[in-house]
Amino acid sequence: MGRRQVLVQLDDELVARLDRLAAERGTNRSELLRRGAVAVLDAEELRRADAELQASYRFTPQDPIIIEAAARLATEVMPNW
Repeated sequence: MGRRQVLVQLDDELVARLDRLAAERGTNRSELLRRGAVAVLDAEELRRADAELQASYRFTPQDPIIIEAAARLATEVMPNW
């Protein structure tokens, strides 16, 4: 996978903190920032997926026939535990 250099401006304290953590972890600042970017993007994907899942649970069919059919089907396919 190709890489592109991106200019990011950070304050001195943040750079110092990143450098300390990188040294502790045996890596470098760029790798920490890459991991951070991936973590932010992954968290956003999870947030969106969670929102979609919650929205799907809020959906209620308006047609009583659909609700009745779904309830009947559920009782037919549910295991008897």
